[in-house]
Amino acid sequence: MSSVSQEEEELPANHTGPKGVINDWRRYKLDSVDQTVPQKKRELLRQMSNPRDDDKERQNRKMSAQEYELIQEEDERCLKRYRKQCMQEMHERLSFGPKFECVHELESGEAFLEVIEKEHRLTLVVVHIYQHGVKGCEQMNSCLDCLSAEYPTVKFCRIDAVATGAAERFSSEVLPTLLVYKAGELLGNFLAITKNFNEEFFATDVEGFLNEYGLLPEKEFSACADDEDDAGEVE
Repeated sequence: MSSVSQEEEELPANHTGPKGVINDWRRYKLDSVDQTVPQKKRELLRQMSNPRDDDKERQNRKMSAQEYELIQEEDERCLKRYRKQCMQEMHERLSFGPKFECVHELESGEAFLEVIEKEHRLTLVVVHIYQHGVKGCEQMNSCLDCLSAEYPTVKFCRIDAVATGAAERFSSEVLPTLLVYKAGELLGNFLAITKNFNEEFFATDVEGFLNEYGLLPEKEFSACADDEDDAGEVE
């Protein structure tokens, strides 16, 4: 065999298909395996996770009962974390556009118009028009702070009604107001939006309301869900 062929054999390969996925999982489990696992079992796992071996018969043979039993005994939590890692990597490859992850304060009517007209055509823009001292405005600001972290591809903004230059259109009776735009088009115009909630409301209430109108995109992948599941398992 030529030196070129030998070098090619030594190069790591990206595995695809069912066998590649199984090998990736085995290597992942090998890296995260608890050191309290008996040495014999760790050695077997190491052999299973190595796709490059001189013994071709070992590669091509069917999985033994011992190997199958070992995989069945794998910790479900580790498998869940492996799935989460794969989902995160896939999301990173498919995600596009800017990320915001906070609520932007608009200082003037010009800034208000600019964010509507010049933002990326695929970016959803949610604008909260508020006024200090008006019931529900401060609570709505807190809700949007939470939602901006859950939906980083959505641009959440807020602007004081006076700063818009059209305070007469946004009296205290219609505040807080939420306006939703995309590609410069008004998709949602919710005056006195808190009338749709209880006196005490939370980010989940605002999220549910916007989802009823199909205005929010699919939520970003969150590790919190898995963490909560793990906590439940511990209990």
